[in-house]
Amino acid sequence: MTAAEPSPALTVGLVGAGGIARAHAPAWRALGADLVVHSTDGAAELAAAHGGRVVAGLDELLDVADVVDVVTPTPTHLEVATAALAAGRHVLCEKPLGRASRDAVAMLEAARAADRQLYPGHVVRFFPEYALMRRAVRSGEIGAPAVLRFARGGMFPAWSPWFADDAQSGGVVLDLMIHDLDLARWVAGEVTSVHATRRSLEEGGAPHTLAHAVLTHAGGAISHVRGLWGAPHTTFRTSFHVAGAAGTLRFDSAEAAGVRSDLPPVPAGGQDRPAPAAGESPYLTEIREVARAFAASPTSLAPDDPHHPRVSAVDGVIAVEIAEAALASIASGEPVALDTAARARALADLETTGSRA
Repeated sequence: MTAAEPSPALTVGLVGAGGIARAHAPAWRALGADLVVHSTDGAAELAAAHGGRVVAGLDELLDVADVVDVVTPTPTHLEVATAALAAGRHVLCEKPLGRASRDAVAMLEAARAADRQLYPGHVVRFFPEYALMRRAVRSGEIGAPAVLRFARGGMFPAWSPWFADDAQSGGVVLDLMIHDLDLARWVAGEVTSVHATRRSLEEGGAPHTLAHAVLTHAGGAISHVRGLWGAPHTTFRTSFHVAGAAGTLRFDSAEAAGVRSDLPPVPAGGQDRPAPAAGESPYLTEIREVARAFAASPTSLAPDDPHHPRVSAVDGVIAVEIAEAALASIASGEPVALDTAARARALADLETTGSRA
């Protein structure tokens, strides 16, 4: 399915009309979906901008939508997603799945009980540079990964006051760094411990926060994840540096060079290394994969189904658990042990139960 191809006809219920909704809505429309929008604020403007229509409440949205895209503030994810699943609707839920891992697990349980699909909006897995890097690492191009560094930062999101309340947002760790915590596991494998620190100050009424988390992976690799919510003039920037015995891969969004490496040239007759993809919104790439999965089956998909997206509800739960471990480490000053391999197995078992058991 190419960008120009519409998805099979879907009516998408978009719950929320904030910043992420403005990224998701044009992607759904590019794939030929009809949009129905419900939000306490901004629904009319979003619907008008993207050719959708507004409904008065969640119940009305669930009556007409085939699938539901939850793009509301984090504390509301559980309530909205479980209502949609109970109504028999597939769900895409913006990251993080929940403010707490128990909420994320409850959403997974609700999806299995309803035998419907649930996916978290971990869009960075769909950025071409990150996807390319992961393919290169997994194919052995740099040897066994040893040290991975991920950084992500920008201005504090002052446009919505709930971000400043850790009890609602989880702060910079759960709201921003969760992208790279998820990527570190996706690239380097399961996580056995997390050690994190955070420093904050308030300037001009807005909190500025810098956090670091060090993940130890079961295979021996170490990942360093850095997240920044900074001053209003701070330009959003992301980067990675991944090192193995055979070479490194580097990317910095402030540069225009795409993914760089110090790997030796491809031998004559060898297969060229792929260039980074360009030109397509990662949100469109993400939503195309999700729409394809939704259209493929009226029930939940097995993880090995060819229509399954590159991210799962289990990945969403574990990302929240890694972020919670980082927050616990910040509170205690000590490393926190994890066993994400065992958690992935247990949650995968949960995925196979429910109405199909």
